Amino acid sequence: MYTVIDIETTGNGFKGQKITEISIFVFDGKKIIDEFTSLVNPEQNIPPFITNLTGITNAMVRYAPKFHEIAKKVEELTRDTIFVAHNVNFDYNIIRDEFKSLGFDFKRKKLCTVRLSRKIMPGLRSYSLGNICIDENIPINGRHRAKGDAEATTELFRRLIERDDNFIINSFLNPRSRQATLPPLLDKKVVDNLPETFGVYYFKNSAKEIIYVGKANNIKQRVISHFYDKKKKEREMCLETAHLSYTETGSELLALLLESSEIKTKFPKYNRSQKNSNSAIGLFSYEDQKGILHLAFNKLKLTPNPIMTFYSVSECRAFLESLCTEFQLCPKYCHLQTNVKSCFSYHLQNCNGVCIDKEDVATYNLRVQKAIASVGFEAKNLVIKETGRNEHEIGFTLILDGSYKGFGYIDKSQAEQLDKPEDYQFFLQPKRDNRDVQRILTAYLKKNSKEKQEENGEINL
Repeated sequence: MYTVIDIETTGNGFKGQKITEISIFVFDGKKIIDEFTSLVNPEQNIPPFITNLTGITNAMVRYAPKFHEIAKKVEELTRDTIFVAHNVNFDYNIIRDEFKSLGFDFKRKKLCTVRLSRKIMPGLRSYSLGNICIDENIPINGRHRAKGDAEATTELFRRLIERDDNFIINSFLNPRSRQATLPPLLDKKVVDNLPETFGVYYFKNSAKEIIYVGKANNIKQRVISHFYDKKKKEREMCLETAHLSYTETGSELLALLLESSEIKTKFPKYNRSQKNSNSAIGLFSYEDQKGILHLAFNKLKLTPNPIMTFYSVSECRAFLESLCTEFQLCPKYCHLQTNVKSCFSYHLQNCNGVCIDKEDVATYNLRVQKAIASVGFEAKNLVIKETGRNEHEIGFTLILDGSYKGFGYIDKSQAEQLDKPEDYQFFLQPKRDNRDVQRILTAYLKKNSKEKQEENGEINL
């Protein structure tokens, strides 16, 4: 499913532009399924030259909804769709910035009809929307108005799909489908023979010293992805890589735990996150003058007794977002949205309104306390059962008295004879407990909380 989108803006430079009109056509590749068009109050003046171009005046948008009032509609219409526009990065980035100002991370796959037209309709005198529509005899009912341009772009996109005999659109959606450029010291056969399974992989230099350890849900795919990355660190690492090895784990959780252990014991040159404590982020709580409990984050060295530790702000924010969803916490008081009177989640009906005094503070604080209590294992004895490396075994992670003991593998028939978590110690690969594995296990269990079933200290995932 696609959403073909056009916006009009105030035109005050990329960072200062605000939306004045938006139009969205939900398109299944053949016909229009739904449509939404609205003027938007940009909360700033529309310059005269923009009014001359679009016909949209300050008077027209004075009583129009502000973006936060239509954001839920935009999010719902575009969810699980491919974002299509003519010069897509312009429309996409403006909309993404509008959501960002509300504390919401807007991410969609995208397609650009300018780039597609150049590939599928080569040789045109110009690839502006106006000129393509003239050449293709596509009517525009309202040039430089969101609905007129979005409707014309939808028809253009329909024709592009119709003429796409060489699967060009599919290649644009899968940019990594082309053959990767392998490191010059690495044998192509080694890459070709990599498994497409959960596991941990090792990049090694010409002296077979491990220079990088990585976790993967698909070892082959993840390894190849490094060769596309244009970051300086990735380029340097790939140029140095002469050998590859891997360990299959059977599951994502066991891959995460093995990766963490290997980084701490082998100290690879290009792994920084779990080696560099200076970059660590601590999650903590405090009470403000109104008595409202906050969840916040800061550099670990500035956070005494953190609730949990992370190795990037983005990782911490993602975890906080999951807590907000699970316990209906207010993003404003979780420091996910700043400089707002009411949080965006309240408008989406995911916050009960403590940010605008519509919810009792004590009631809200109780949920915060439950969220904090959910982080950790207390004194539990727990076996987390996972898929094994083959059909005859299971993988498992063992927690005793709230402390991580390690992971291992056991034949399914043997596992059926074990009654208690303590029995799994005899099949264990012992590992050290630390804040990193506590972070991994807590986040993983929370992520899979809807799927897990706990009985006699066993969790099957």
